[in-house]
Amino acid sequence: MDIKVLGTGCTKCKNLENLTREIVTQNGIDATVTKVEDIMEIMQFGVMTTPALVIDGQVVVKGKVPSAEEMKKLLVK
Repeated sequence: MDIKVLGTGCTKCKNLENLTREIVTQNGIDATVTKVEDIMEIMQFGVMTTPALVIDGQVVVKGKVPSAEEMKKLLVK
């Protein structure tokens, strides 16, 4: 699984990255988590509000940090 956390470095962006890494580790998910801070790269995903979460090329969250339970549902399949 390829996971990208899109955000320029604000507190919410950092929280989303930390939560994503925590859920991946806790659940033994085979995934690569990448933080994308380049605004031009973020815009290529059509995201206008950060933070955003992209899983395997699909934007699944934007403009908020989901709860741990919501995040787990997105990542555990």
